Amino acid sequence: MEKNLGKIVGVNGNLLTIEFDKPVVQNEVAYAILDGFRLKSEVIRIRGNRAEAQVFENTRGLQIGGVVEFTGTLLSVELGPGLLTQVYDGLQNPLPQLAEKCGFFLQRGTYPRALDAEKKWDYTPVAEVGDTLKAADTVGTVPEGIFTHRIMVPFGLAGKLTVEEVVDAGSYTVDQIVAKLKDVSGNTVEVTMTQNWPVKIPIKAYDERLKTEEPLVTNVRIMDTFFPIARGGTYCIPGPFGAGKTVLQQITSRHADVDIVIIAACGERAGEVVETLREFPELRDPRTGRSLMERTLIICNTSSMPVAAREASVYTAVTIAEYYRQMGLDVLLLADSTSRWAQALRELSGRLEEIPGEEAFPAYLESVIASFYERGGVVRLNDGSTGSVTIGGTVSPAGGNFEEPVTQSTLKVVGAFEGLSRARSDARRYPAIDPLESWSKYPSVVGEEDLEVGRRMLRQGNEVGQMMKVVGEEGTSMDDFVVYLKSEYLDAVYLQQDAYHEVDGATSADRQQYVFGKITNILRTKMNFKEKAAARTFFQNLTQATKDWNRMVVNSDEYKQSVKQIKQMLVEVSVHE
Repeated sequence: MEKNLGKIVGVNGNLLTIEFDKPVVQNEVAYAILDGFRLKSEVIRIRGNRAEAQVFENTRGLQIGGVVEFTGTLLSVELGPGLLTQVYDGLQNPLPQLAEKCGFFLQRGTYPRALDAEKKWDYTPVAEVGDTLKAADTVGTVPEGIFTHRIMVPFGLAGKLTVEEVVDAGSYTVDQIVAKLKDVSGNTVEVTMTQNWPVKIPIKAYDERLKTEEPLVTNVRIMDTFFPIARGGTYCIPGPFGAGKTVLQQITSRHADVDIVIIAACGERAGEVVETLREFPELRDPRTGRSLMERTLIICNTSSMPVAAREASVYTAVTIAEYYRQMGLDVLLLADSTSRWAQALRELSGRLEEIPGEEAFPAYLESVIASFYERGGVVRLNDGSTGSVTIGGTVSPAGGNFEEPVTQSTLKVVGAFEGLSRARSDARRYPAIDPLESWSKYPSVVGEEDLEVGRRMLRQGNEVGQMMKVVGEEGTSMDDFVVYLKSEYLDAVYLQQDAYHEVDGATSADRQQYVFGKITNILRTKMNFKEKAAARTFFQNLTQATKDWNRMVVNSDEYKQSVKQIKQMLVEVSVHE
């Protein structure tokens, strides 16, 4: 087949302007040829007989008159067994293989295959000759770690297909044919364990998209109780530098009630990404007792890598998440940080000379962010099972300003807002989620009546605290002072959590319901103190007793004794009507 070649007529940073004669399509992959190197790029705009393509590599050496080869295929990822435990860059190049091949300094134009072509998988056929299938139906399965990886009919096939041949159970590589299907036109389709899918197109080979109603338990109390996340929902964690975004993401990835975690480091600092790469293999998965990395996949595109690949890394991650959702699994996708992805869009928009929006971000920023988060959700598959993709993105607004465009565009499309506060992180109140600024549209793991008691106490306590800064403690009534102490107590024993403690680091939904019920009972109790010093001393002792309770194993002897102790402490100060 004759190659489709174009000629470079303009170079602006990583943006090439290319003249072409044969047809070219949007999002098509093209390779700029330079001294034997083939530099990967993506067509992002077509005007007349000129195409503009962003190069995912350093463009040093490219010049007017250079040759570009169009491939006729869209920017895609390879899907199949072997994705889990891998560390990829934004273009799905496996970084360990790149390092092995290139050393410490990665060479331009080096694109190893995403999946191991030599490894053999134990394949078990599911479909039989004569069966009628459609896109995403299961042909066979292979074990991938603790999961059963479904080998599916390619998602892009339309209509009904008839199974003509299937291989016997045995060990096969990802490229060997495991089934042959015949479509309605009589054409034969060969099925292997892999398939490619364009990253900018959502995978919709399912029966129905469902409403997100079931809470996704993260075992982080302030999130599950006050600002819950739904399975298949979306949420964002904006906050200033050093407020704990990355730590909160790691806690969530470890303890959240999901099957698979995908981390997309889209422009995060290299130091933080290296820390993640070192820590994850060492972290113990509470569900299996094995390495957390066995059900994790990392897409690694740091701020020191080519800026153009940041956008690709986000779409690569969400496409892989959708792939595992098609197997009936629950996937959590964590994007860190979407602000740097948006900065890449801003840089690209400037080179395209588009009319800028607020703070020079592209005018279509909101729609791009919305289209990304909309790829989450719960779906019912063809076989009746369900799968989900929950998307959580961190935002790094300059100076912690939540009014900037990326944060505001994100807030319009997500279902929960977990805003981190500089004041709380400075006070070492972790997780530093601001209980007065954050919100969620999803149902909590606790009852609405108890939840409202907690919310009201936090609001009233904050108001009294602000007043006390002006009039002092002596100018505050005893009733108001007790309200303030109650809100501080709720904050200290429930909103704050020791992420590094074996018990307190993860609180189950059942324990949250029980503990929060006890705490709201304390908040509702009318108390009698003769002086403010006595009230302060009581709440200091109560706070310490409750913190100790949080660190005790459920239903242990000391746990039961602690419950009795707190109950007795409450009886001594209660007003008996």
